[in-house]
Amino acid sequence: MPRTLTRRSFVTGAAFGSVSVFVRSLRAADFTFTQFHNQPATSSLHQRLVEMWAAIRTETRGRVDTQVLPDNNRIQGSDPAALKMLVEGEIQFFTLMGGILGTVVPAAEVQQVPFAFRSAAHAHQAMDGALGGYLRQEMAAKGIHAFSVGAFDNGMRQIAGTKRPIVVPDDLIGIRMRVPAGQLVADTFRALGAEPVTVNSNAIYDALKSGSVDAQENPLALLDLFKLYEVVKYVSATNHMWSGFNLLAHGPTWTRLPDEVKATIGRNVTTYVRLQRRDQERTNRRLRVELTRRGLVFNDVDRAPFRKRMSAVYGPWKEKLGTRCWSLLEGATGSPGSLA
Repeated sequence: MPRTLTRRSFVTGAAFGSVSVFVRSLRAADFTFTQFHNQPATSSLHQRLVEMWAAIRTETRGRVDTQVLPDNNRIQGSDPAALKMLVEGEIQFFTLMGGILGTVVPAAEVQQVPFAFRSAAHAHQAMDGALGGYLRQEMAAKGIHAFSVGAFDNGMRQIAGTKRPIVVPDDLIGIRMRVPAGQLVADTFRALGAEPVTVNSNAIYDALKSGSVDAQENPLALLDLFKLYEVVKYVSATNHMWSGFNLLAHGPTWTRLPDEVKATIGRNVTTYVRLQRRDQERTNRRLRVELTRRGLVFNDVDRAPFRKRMSAVYGPWKEKLGTRCWSLLEGATGSPGSLA
């Protein structure tokens, strides 16, 4: 059905200086999609997704039109609910961290094995390599399409809390630690003596403010985006885990797309994933200085004592994830056998 002529469509068409493009902008797109993600509209993830889908619309001459909705469109249930919507085809694209994706694709939990990756860049290499290829196969088996370079960055996770700095593992004993949905993160903090409490991203601020949790663990960018610096005092640079935002597509929808549309989307995904990774790296690097100026107290952590507590985590999770997945992880870390 033809679209209603709007000032926006007129400006868009005129900007290209092409009558054919302008006429196309008056017609309904061949493919209309919805993209969810759990970050605020001010985030680099949102901005790059908007730019990506705009580029795809331009390159397909208006055939693909995608609405990008931040904060998961504020649906009740946040990420787990949005994942269900993706699997059922109610939305067509979604970005999600591996831990929560693991509730549908168990192997995806491997992205958050504690103390496996030295840095975000190290994790990106693994996700773009053989380990990422294996995860894409596992997702496809569950009706989810993922991209060869499709892991946007969240960053290395740090502990920020209200009670005390975390210097040694025993400092976590009794701490009520907010964790996202996903068993591996909970198991990690339980092994360190903390009490894991699952809270969706959009409720972390209130949980910290009310005292229902004592701490949370996220990259520094999340402290800024969700204004958590207002309700925490101490930030311990543990770098205990990497997390990213996997770009996922509803499998049956993806399968039905023409090859040339798939190629255009895939090419732009690679471009904008790399741009967002760069954005996030710069943001996480500069925020330590900025958050210190806002009054937060930082301390660096020796990871070795924490990692020694992980034998209770690595053993069971090696079995859960399977020999192939674990071997690919160890290969990606550069030290086969080091996560035994």
